[in-house]
Amino acid sequence: MNSVAKVGENTPALTDSEFMQVMQSSLYPGASEQSITLVVNYCKAAQLDPMQKPVHIVPMWDGKAKAMRDQVMPGIGLYRIQASRNGCAGISEPEFGPDVTSNIGGVNTTYPSWCRVTVKRLLSSGLVAEFSAKEFWLENYAVKGGKERSIAPNAMWSKRPYGQIAKCAEAQALRKGFPEIGSQPTADEMEGKALHDDAPESREITPQGPAEYPAEQFAENLPRWKSLIESGKKSAADVIKVVQSKGTLTEDQKESINALEPIEGELQESAA
Repeated sequence: MNSVAKVGENTPALTDSEFMQVMQSSLYPGASEQSITLVVNYCKAAQLDPMQKPVHIVPMWDGKAKAMRDQVMPGIGLYRIQASRNGCAGISEPEFGPDVTSNIGGVNTTYPSWCRVTVKRLLSSGLVAEFSAKEFWLENYAVKGGKERSIAPNAMWSKRPYGQIAKCAEAQALRKGFPEIGSQPTADEMEGKALHDDAPESREITPQGPAEYPAEQFAENLPRWKSLIESGKKSAADVIKVVQSKGTLTEDQKESINALEPIEGELQESAA
């Protein structure tokens, strides 16, 4: 860094050493001085305030060098800020596809098959245009890196299968609606992924079908299903079909739903 860093018009200036200490202790804990210098230069070129942490330092596995390398990338927050300054009229809640359970690299993983996010942009004509992006989980998830290299999802994608794919879908929708943002992937999309990917070419993924329907949710919904069946609005078969689109039912659960169906004698007595 070349000179004293200024953090605000009415704030006393920091010396280079003080500025570096703030960055290393608060904004980028554990980052090297070299990586923070990259952040400062990135922000200077893009006319950004580094104290607002618009970009992230992302450690990535370099398959060629067989070592970790720090990369400076924009965060999803920066995309949102840039979009808001260019007429963003709203961002939808993420919409998820059905859950899928697959054996990926020897690890049973449940994840949403896809996620869709829509952003709205206020045009100069006064009209509002919508831009949607649909991203598939299997096409985006990051594999394990380092010594444990495998096709199984890394810790972040295993822990947050919904949150991670939602960020990917939102970032893509923002790029579509606001091309002035640029085309660089966000840190949220690239976290845990590798440079010069050396993962096995063949990804053996064995679908296991939908996840089991939660027992607590089943017990909670059973009275409601009983009411639908007794009123004639739904049959037991209808209920089972709808529920199984959301999760696999056990044989005992199916029998419990079928038992809600009134027998013929009860129907005649009710009609009388």
